[in-house]
Amino acid sequence: MRKTLIFITTLMMTSFGFSQETPTQFSLQEAIDFALQNNRTAINAARDIDAAKAQKWETTASGLPQISAAVDYQNFLKQQVQVIPAEFFGGQPGEFAEVVFGTKQNMTAFATLNQKIFDGSYIVGLQSAKVFLEISQNAKTKTDLEVRKSVINAYGNVLLAEESIQILERNLEVLQKNLDETTKIYENGLTEEENVEQLKITLSGVESSLNNTNRMKTLAYQMLNITLGLDVYHETVLTDSLETLTAQNISLGLLEADANAENTIDYQIAENDKVSKELLLKLEKSKALPTLNGFLNGGYSAFSDEFSFLDKDQDWFGSSLFGVSLNIPIFSSGMRNSATQRAKINLEKAETDLLETQQKITLNIAKAKSDYQFAIEDYDNKKENLALAERIENKNQTKFFEGISTSFDLRQAQTQLYTAQQEFLQSMLDVINKKAELETVLNTTINQ
Repeated sequence: MRKTLIFITTLMMTSFGFSQETPTQFSLQEAIDFALQNNRTAINAARDIDAAKAQKWETTASGLPQISAAVDYQNFLKQQVQVIPAEFFGGQPGEFAEVVFGTKQNMTAFATLNQKIFDGSYIVGLQSAKVFLEISQNAKTKTDLEVRKSVINAYGNVLLAEESIQILERNLEVLQKNLDETTKIYENGLTEEENVEQLKITLSGVESSLNNTNRMKTLAYQMLNITLGLDVYHETVLTDSLETLTAQNISLGLLEADANAENTIDYQIAENDKVSKELLLKLEKSKALPTLNGFLNGGYSAFSDEFSFLDKDQDWFGSSLFGVSLNIPIFSSGMRNSATQRAKINLEKAETDLLETQQKITLNIAKAKSDYQFAIEDYDNKKENLALAERIENKNQTKFFEGISTSFDLRQAQTQLYTAQQEFLQSMLDVINKKAELETVLNTTINQ
């Protein structure tokens, strides 16, 4: 029993030790780099490239020599009897003799080499495999851009929650102090009860906001962990601040960046789709061409009434064969023509989609630039508004305790300040996120 308790205690201590994860610290760029390697979507996109490379070689190898081998063993449990005219063996005309041809057992071992000589669909298949690899590589680039943007958004949301909690806690501290002082003044009969009640209403609202923001902070960290490819409950520490990132992400030069839609990943993906439709049309046309295949086989056969094929004195008889096969499509009742027309229509659709994509990308770039410029301007505006709201709140607080203004006026000033604080924090996050959106649309370098 004592040994069992020691074992259980040791096991629990070991488990506890392994469960204590070391917090992982990330700057924003470190978080982006980590996510590009560990985000589950990015990992699968990299696997798609590996699969496309394997498929490319699979397609290539299908046109190279193919060698196969086969070993057949037959044992007639009851051999088939044939009848032939008995006169062949000196019998009477009109009579038949029963004979059995061959041996009861036989074994054959053959090897065959097959080689495509000409096949139009194989040529198209090689081109398609190359395009499929390009599609997978472009999809990976697109995924990395989206992962990068998601990390920036998730990182910013965590910082927003952290900053909001700090501000709310400071507001709560100031409000509690005001409430305590006002309560004492009221107890001394120097102010009205309404002033105390107004402060309690404001205090209650801030406490509710603080509790909600704490819950949102937990969710924000969990979302960031998922985006990074970590366990949802992993302890993560962020080293950048919202203010620092905002300053780093104000880049007016980005507004002058080249807006050529053809340089974006979305355009390249749409172009890949058009090329794939061109290849499908070529494939349908190639089906009207003849195919030519060659083969060469050789092997040995052995015959016996007993299983003696492994004996060294067993006789084996060799044979070999070479041949070519030419398949010429002549008439398909319009099936090939219909398939070709369908492929042509799909190509025309892809060309139209490519033009539509180009127009949408141009519009999206213009919109992303406009949104980013507005975010910068709005940040400057919200920064000024916050300074004004702080001065107004300080003045009203002084007036309130001097008995010049009412608690209602103070509450209005405080509410205005709290709104300005949240709007300022949101404007900083908007600058960061809108820049990330613009970089994603422009397909800028992922690691900056």
